Amino acid sequence: MVSTGDAAPMFTATVGTSDHEPFDLAEAVGDGPVVLAFFPGAFTPPCTNEMVAFQDHADAFDEAGATVYGVSADSPFSQGAFREEHGIEFDLVSDMAGDAIRAYDLEIDIADLGLHGIANRAVFVIDDDGEVVFDWVADDPTNEPDYEAVLDAAQSA
Repeated sequence: MVSTGDAAPMFTATVGTSDHEPFDLAEAVGDGPVVLAFFPGAFTPPCTNEMVAFQDHADAFDEAGATVYGVSADSPFSQGAFREEHGIEFDLVSDMAGDAIRAYDLEIDIADLGLHGIANRAVFVIDDDGEVVFDWVADDPTNEPDYEAVLDAAQSA
């Protein structure tokens, strides 16, 4: 499990739009704090609540110089529709291959919903040196993070 003080695992994936733009975490690190918010799946109530809450805090994260990315195993098309429907302006990252999810040791199954190999809900704040300065992993994927604690970590990074 990735924890505070660890070097953040770098990964590449796809930005969650129909344009299939590449995403490379290594290119994002070094330009202010990076907030990685892993979530199980677009359009589920807890995930919608979480991503909307991050959007509600967008101005505060911007003031901290932080960039927020939501990361899930959803397809870029699903993420694009999710962003549009809920007014989410920050980038979502499609990790359909599960590379980031496994690198951060977050892979779970929610068999009751037919979801396998998805991300547990978790948040990591990464500083300019690529070090994890905040980590939170849900005990239950329906739990949400303490958004003020995430913001405090981003402001301190």
